[in-house]
Amino acid sequence: MKITFLGHATLFIETENTKLIVDPFISGNSLAAHIDMNALKADYILITHGHQDHVLDVETIAKNNPEALLISNYEIVEWFSTKGINGHPLNHGGKFKFDFGTLKYVNAIHSSILPDGSYGGNPGGFVLTTPSKCVYIAGDTALTLDMKLIPETCPPLDLAIFPIGDNFTMGYEDASIASDFVNCSKVLGYHYDTFPPIKLDRAKAQSHFRSKGKELILLDIGSAISI
Repeated sequence: MKITFLGHATLFIETENTKLIVDPFISGNSLAAHIDMNALKADYILITHGHQDHVLDVETIAKNNPEALLISNYEIVEWFSTKGINGHPLNHGGKFKFDFGTLKYVNAIHSSILPDGSYGGNPGGFVLTTPSKCVYIAGDTALTLDMKLIPETCPPLDLAIFPIGDNFTMGYEDASIASDFVNCSKVLGYHYDTFPPIKLDRAKAQSHFRSKGKELILLDIGSAISI
């Protein structure tokens, strides 16, 4: 599995035969100006919640990839269906097997409203399980004890992806605790630097993780890791 960081909370995930994009927010992110959104190929679009900094480019991605299926909660899937975008709705605690593997929609502590003010349902995260790997994409969330349910209900994680920018989500200190809750010491950080309130001290964050015997991966926008 290859995961490319496209800035903010946007991820491009390539499994053996499938391409997934998570929370596309590229055109509104000046830090991602070098990313050619129109060149992205996606089979699936995953949305954690309805905030504009997670859904801004859904319509463009869908237009460029008309066969792509949107996966999110019921309310978000219904909202995008009025724009002609096909989707598969999930709700909290539910999972579904797709051709690339299984997605489980799990709790997140945040808020959710769509760009036009419509109700965006409850925010969530995803546990992505393929035949060879398992990744937790937390979405925008506070630290929550619900995370302790993930190792009880899902396969062992190969990677946890946590927001670490603080202010709107948990910061890196709480993300370190979250890694204990999900039994995964390899963490990819996201949701930082995009706006002034979430500017990250990278050295301090990585030092904190190292002091706890954990690894915090911080990718440049456009860079990737393979797991």
